Amino acid sequence: MELKLTGKTALVTGGSEGIGKGIALALAREGVDVAICARRMEPLEAAAKEIAGETGRKIVPITADLRSDADAKNFIAQAHKALGKVDIMVNNAGSAAGGVIEHLTEDDWEKGLQLKFMGYVRCLRYVLPIMVQQGGGRVVNLIGNDGVKPSYWEICPGAANAAGQNLTLSLAGQYGKHGISFCAVNPGPVRTERWAGLVKAMSRDMNLSYDEADQLAPASIPMGRIAEVEEVANLVVMLASPLMHMVNGTMIEIDGGQEKSLMDRARDKR
Repeated sequence: MELKLTGKTALVTGGSEGIGKGIALALAREGVDVAICARRMEPLEAAAKEIAGETGRKIVPITADLRSDADAKNFIAQAHKALGKVDIMVNNAGSAAGGVIEHLTEDDWEKGLQLKFMGYVRCLRYVLPIMVQQGGGRVVNLIGNDGVKPSYWEICPGAANAAGQNLTLSLAGQYGKHGISFCAVNPGPVRTERWAGLVKAMSRDMNLSYDEADQLAPASIPMGRIAEVEEVANLVVMLASPLMHMVNGTMIEIDGGQEKSLMDRARDKR
């Protein structure tokens, strides 16, 4: 199926690695010019060069720390200037610390909410007026299944994700009349550069070996494995297509049918 994305433009936050880089690459392969942001310029420029080299599309790297309102504003403004328009906004940047409440610090909570929720708010605050003026657009928010499938070990990301999901559905109701549609994509565990660190944290908190901790997530998924970056990126690209514009105010889990409670019960036995 032709997704009718050739010639479109997209902004992708957290685009230097992991899911964000995978999304930027998948969009570029479909003919989309992309602006990507991250906090560090070196990996950002490397990702942009790699994606542009493979696809021949315009890839614009812009440094931004989305905990800063000024950085978010600058990213949107510079990306808009470089690309000329903003057809698609993909909010992806940010993470929140895993762990039980006894191990989470005040700083963990602050960073989680700033990165995983307020960064999305800031980008949307500045990109939505552009889309309104253009007469439409598409927003895909990468959030996470923690917000709809609670787990006590993922209480901080779960709180941030639930806020992001509420934001997505609320804005879908407000901006539909402007031709702007919203969708939340809620991945479960994904094999990115961060996965090993998450497994180490689970091992620490639950007094498990690394190998035991690494099996907790797959054991909670009927398909018996965690997702790959490409699988999440493919879903986002499909949802970003004009063919999917009527999919508004919707959340889609991509987690293989994960039952989060099975992870908690497995931990409880330790």
